[in-house]
Amino acid sequence: MADDRRSLAESVEGTATGDFRLLDWGQLALSAVIFGSSFLWIALALRSLSPGLIAFGRVVLGAAVVVAIPAARKAIARPDWARMVVASVLGMAAPVFLFALAEQRVSSALTGMLVAGIPVMTAAVAAILTRTLPSRPRVAGLAVGFAGIVLLAAPEMGSAGAQAVGVLMVLAGVLSYSIAGILYAPLQQTYGSMPVTLWLLLLGMVFLAPLGLIGMPSSSFEALSVTALLILGIIGTGAVWGLFVGLLGRVGAVRASLVGYLIPIVALILGVLVLDESVAIIQVLGVLVAIAGGYLVSRGTET
Repeated sequence: MADDRRSLAESVEGTATGDFRLLDWGQLALSAVIFGSSFLWIALALRSLSPGLIAFGRVVLGAAVVVAIPAARKAIARPDWARMVVASVLGMAAPVFLFALAEQRVSSALTGMLVAGIPVMTAAVAAILTRTLPSRPRVAGLAVGFAGIVLLAAPEMGSAGAQAVGVLMVLAGVLSYSIAGILYAPLQQTYGSMPVTLWLLLLGMVFLAPLGLIGMPSSSFEALSVTALLILGIIGTGAVWGLFVGLLGRVGAVRASLVGYLIPIVALILGVLVLDESVAIIQVLGVLVAIAGGYLVSRGTET
């Protein structure tokens, strides 16, 4: 049991425990931009497509991209199948459907802001599973980051009563991502980023296929929505997950999850510029506070 906890702790931390390098920051920033823009593409796709069809379509398109890469076509050993199945449900099928469903009820900006809870939830789940407390700098970073989340969400949460179901759906997806992130790391370290991404997408296709079929009759294939779905699937699902899983295996689930502090920035900017959603001054302050918290969380375990 002690060996299992030690192995889990190692996978939570990743293979590189020092401060983020330029490559790490680059992958993190690019992942944040792509993930953050996904909420815009979901909002546009929802104009004529059902949530179930969007969720199924994006994983099909993502899988089509990744399967074209020869290095991704690697078998998974039987002992790892249970972990892979759970990771696909929690980290792919459930959240992509929940976010599409939620955006029928809440704005893309609010959805993106709530995703900023991923680092806090990931750190909490990791501490419970490994039975270890985060370092003081990381606790401080999580606290500062959480304060930023509160400032980001405060203007929207005043009217969240009518949107409670949508908010709960987003938070359920956030918790699902947080748990799955801890499962990804050892798989990535064993098989590499692209094979793990491919199997997550292929299994996600199986789980989401019924929802896609159910959603077909209520969907109409308008050009804007179809284009948004293509971008969401090819770039926002296939390409970005290969990028992010590689980062996660290297720096660990907790530190990779600080992408959740950067996603709201992208979601807010696109919501304002493209969807004409409003943003308050307090949310700008929240962005700055969240970035400060993210920096503290990114520090290595030796510091």
